[in-house]
Amino acid sequence: MSARDRTRNWALGIWSVLALLFLFIPVFLIVLFSFNDNKGRFNFTWQGFTLDHWKDPFADPDLAKALVNSLEIAAVTTLGAVVLGTFLALALTRYRFRGRGPAGFAVFLPMATPEVVLGASLLAMFLVIGVDTGFWTIVIAHIMFTVSYVVVTVRARLEGMDPFIEEAAQDLGAGVWTTFFKVTLPMIAPGVAAAAVLAAAISIDDYVVTSFNAGQTQTFPLFIFGATRQGVPPEVNVLGTMLLIGVLLLMGLNLLVQKALARRDRGVADEPPAVPPAKQDLEAVAA
Repeated sequence: MSARDRTRNWALGIWSVLALLFLFIPVFLIVLFSFNDNKGRFNFTWQGFTLDHWKDPFADPDLAKALVNSLEIAAVTTLGAVVLGTFLALALTRYRFRGRGPAGFAVFLPMATPEVVLGASLLAMFLVIGVDTGFWTIVIAHIMFTVSYVVVTVRARLEGMDPFIEEAAQDLGAGVWTTFFKVTLPMIAPGVAAAAVLAAAISIDDYVVTSFNAGQTQTFPLFIFGATRQGVPPEVNVLGTMLLIGVLLLMGLNLLVQKALARRDRGVADEPPAVPPAKQDLEAVAA
């Protein structure tokens, strides 16, 4: 390797480390300041190490209620977005129908639309039809923009899947729903799981769209934004760290499942074809 190549590799390595530090320093600070022994309302300067905030992270009832609301909204949003997004991805990938192109284009619109515009438009729609904003309007809004991420994720998995496997199952007598639940769904399960984790994370994290459609319902991001004016309690950092750990564990579990399925598929592909009993008998006679 020449000196020029070594210099380039070192430069790329240093650049990658700096980019990762830029991305993760705010996350490290959230974790670090969950152990800060702060004096007063604000938790912005390091004043000593303590575990007191971890003993009762739900000491503030308003904070606990906001987190529960966010988790409930994320659960309902994830279920709705995964169901709608998975079937929409199947329709766009496996079937040819009139309007397929515009439908595929429309999937990307919520991802490309600024959240301020999306939130204001949804609020206007709810006001026009006379719906009171609250828990369910937040759920509807979250499903609207998370379903796009589900479609993109599941569609990528479907496009890498051989469609002849599904056709073979139907040729052997399996119905449409039997084929889906016993062939298609197990094969795209890692993609569906990744889409579910992504949808849940986006729902819990959202502030802009939620602020337009929340009404009297307070979520975790709304509570944090409101608390910044009077002092963010350190329990916010504790709960944020707990959410981060939970998401990382889910992502790690999904990665392990995908690796296990990939090893299983490689093992099935490497196995020699089974010899039919009749052929075994002929080989025995020939021997």
